[in-house]
Amino acid sequence: MRPRLHTVVHLCAAVLAAGSLGTTLYNGVEERGAALAFGVLITVGELTRRNGTRIREAAPLAAAGALSYALLGETAGAPTRHGAAQVVTVVLAASLLGSVPHVGRGDGPALDPPARRVLTVGCVAVCFQPLYNRGTLDDWGGPAHALLLLALLSLTALCDAVLAAALAHSRTGWPFLPMLRDELRSVPGIGAAVIATGAVMALGVAVVGLWALPVFSVPLLLAQLSYRRYAAVRATYRQTIASLARATEIAGYTPAGHARRVAALSRAVGRDLGLTEPELTVLEYAALMHDIGQLSLVDPVPAGATAVLPVPEQRRIALLGGAVVRRTGVDPRVAGIVEQQADPHPEQPLAARIVRVVNAYEEKSREGGPGGPLTALEELRLGTAEGYAPEVVEALARVLARNTEGA
Repeated sequence: MRPRLHTVVHLCAAVLAAGSLGTTLYNGVEERGAALAFGVLITVGELTRRNGTRIREAAPLAAAGALSYALLGETAGAPTRHGAAQVVTVVLAASLLGSVPHVGRGDGPALDPPARRVLTVGCVAVCFQPLYNRGTLDDWGGPAHALLLLALLSLTALCDAVLAAALAHSRTGWPFLPMLRDELRSVPGIGAAVIATGAVMALGVAVVGLWALPVFSVPLLLAQLSYRRYAAVRATYRQTIASLARATEIAGYTPAGHARRVAALSRAVGRDLGLTEPELTVLEYAALMHDIGQLSLVDPVPAGATAVLPVPEQRRIALLGGAVVRRTGVDPRVAGIVEQQADPHPEQPLAARIVRVVNAYEEKSREGGPGGPLTALEELRLGTAEGYAPEVVEALARVLARNTEGA
């Protein structure tokens, strides 16, 4: 059995880290003041890491500091003597030190982000430090030097995005191209701020010394704070939608947890079909509120199973649900998906097809006992000619198979 990509990447990062540490211990630490200053900066960046968010770079200050140290050629006009091995060692040690409080709280980062950082920082340092120390870049002065740093960091960001998407694909089995698209879309946001700050820090330290580090850290810290507030607003927004979705459960129209299960499974199916992160968010919100129209019913449907109702009644409930969703002020696309979930699948957008299939599967599998999931999936396959999109049913089957293998 071939090793998975994430295992190979972790081994490569471990080998690079061990080799760099051994080289640094053998040769000693050059310019300890600069190493300490950058180490403190990276540690502080790791301490301010925000785990549990969907932001691509959870510790932007640490990333910018690590890249800046890899591109450092001078300190206050004096040439530096540290090499690529020392860069990797300092970055690794500072990152591990800053992660200690998170690990103590049981909220430490997974292995993929540290492995990616070691590899990307090592790549930048290997590309820059030997050339700079040999004088190859002496002719690249002034604006040309700044453009060189920006170009190198931009290329590194692109490579890191490819690596992150490949690791996620290897670990989850989700399609690679949509993941890569999401990673690349995040680069112009916080990724651009990290690139710019890393380049400016390296240039600033080269001119004025280590005092440039705290000065140029402030804008990135403010950007990180704004991202935290944005994440908090998004979390509150989702909680509000989830609370609205629970109204049908509290009123006894649907079983407890039904909307949450449909939303989670719909998101997984959507990812398998290649939806982007923004599209997955809209799909998740629509799946959470797909049954909100049942509140208009005088008599609740047994177990909230709308899949067994006549098609005209399903459409009426869906239209009523869409009208309710529009009054909440959420994205109009969410209301559109809720309204179209009962339409014939050739006329539905992909998100509405997903909600229809997943909702039917959840209802049928819940009623079928121990063999319910398999029976429900087979019924959906047999019903593709009637109202269920066959490509969505097969995507659902793939998701369920992956969940079974990972159990």
